[in-house]
Amino acid sequence: MTRPRVPWIVGAIVTVLVIAIPLYFFLPKNSSKAEEAWSNVSTHPVHTDHKGLFSDYTLESGSDVTKACLDCHPDAAQEVMKTSHWTWENGPYDVKGHDEPVYGGKKHLINNFCIGITDNEPPCTACHIGYGWEDQSFDFTQEENVDCLVCHDNSGAYIKKNAGYPADSVDLLAVAESVGNPTRDNCGSCHFKGGGGDAVKHGDLDNSLLHPSDELDVHMGKYDFSCTDCHRTEHHDIAGKSISVSMDNENQVYCTDCHDEKPHNDDRLNDHTATVACQTCHIPEFARKEATKTEWLWSQAGQDLPQNPHEYLKIKGKFVYEKNVVPTYTWYNGTADRYILGDKIDPTVPTVMNMPHGDIDDPTAKIFPFKVHNADQVYDTVNNYLLQPKTFGEGGYWSDFDWDKANRLGSEAVGMEYSGEYGFAPTQMYWPTTHMVAPAKDALQCESCHTKDDAPGRLDWKALGYQGDPMYYGSREQQLGVAPVSTEEQK
Repeated sequence: MTRPRVPWIVGAIVTVLVIAIPLYFFLPKNSSKAEEAWSNVSTHPVHTDHKGLFSDYTLESGSDVTKACLDCHPDAAQEVMKTSHWTWENGPYDVKGHDEPVYGGKKHLINNFCIGITDNEPPCTACHIGYGWEDQSFDFTQEENVDCLVCHDNSGAYIKKNAGYPADSVDLLAVAESVGNPTRDNCGSCHFKGGGGDAVKHGDLDNSLLHPSDELDVHMGKYDFSCTDCHRTEHHDIAGKSISVSMDNENQVYCTDCHDEKPHNDDRLNDHTATVACQTCHIPEFARKEATKTEWLWSQAGQDLPQNPHEYLKIKGKFVYEKNVVPTYTWYNGTADRYILGDKIDPTVPTVMNMPHGDIDDPTAKIFPFKVHNADQVYDTVNNYLLQPKTFGEGGYWSDFDWDKANRLGSEAVGMEYSGEYGFAPTQMYWPTTHMVAPAKDALQCESCHTKDDAPGRLDWKALGYQGDPMYYGSREQQLGVAPVSTEEQK
């Protein structure tokens, strides 16, 4: 007699469920989240081979190339000319303490690296996406001044020299025929070398990102991202803002452009995302391959000492470079204060050029990692404000090593009064750390920030406005008194 099969089938189903249900709840589900993120990555235009397309053109200058490009891309120059990559300015903004609106951008603001571009244009504008910005008479309305090649050269042979002109060695025809979608090489040719050299200014951007390992940058390494995968571009307007030059948070790039706001499978980690920026845990250190400049003493310039670009240069002064730097952490809501030329300073304390906005009471602010660059720079000791000296060219400090002359010429160029008395005042500048994203396995662990018995950890909780470590004192809301602290947490 045949035995009934139903009990056996039921038993098999129960066995499968006993195994499958725990697996469903406890095994990682990263694959589905990864697929979600990939669905948000931008697509790029299909490449058109440009070989042979310039046979009817004589390409003797960069402007000749641009004119040829505009025959097929008639709107491109006008689109570029509306962007801050072209104007090097943004605004106007209403700024407290100023009767008139002020403009931001490299064209108007000073920093604590090479200070300011006015009357120093040629070496600064070597990274401008145009040709011929040699002084304040540059015509920003001329389409042929737009440099198409700096963003679209795919040959790797395009180099710019002072005022943005192509270097004499560049084969313009070969470069023009190579053009395609922007690569890391294109963006890095300027952004990796800000401040005068590789890794100088941005602690999280340098030539190591051209061919990074998975561990150095998981996006550019493991997943082979180009810059424009995150810095999405429409009509040549590239997404992204930095508080080094901007005073608003428009057209910004966020991790959540691709990733879910609660991207982890562990709810304890997701509870952090309203307070802690993704970068804080996922970029444990910056300058992991190349050392970055963290201190610049202009006051030491002008001495006949041994020259070393990582320690001392007569034209610039003394430097400190560091590698594998733990970021400085502070609250950040995407905007910052900004030092404007003419603002009074207290020379006995560091003037913060761009202090990030936000604090523990600001629900839009998160704990964010920064590179902080310390410097001393020249200021007017009578008027008590920072100066923008002339450094390049005739009469500039780099030629004559005369601070008084450099201050007079620079002040005339920017329309400021100079008393004739100068000194050096300490300054600080904050640089958001958003690149060199480590793989998840290398992200910060709980014990990096949450320590026993109030032992020092990566985060200074009291400096951030907490009573103490949230592990023991309760969450941000609980410590502010807007949410109850559980009995378990009070222990």
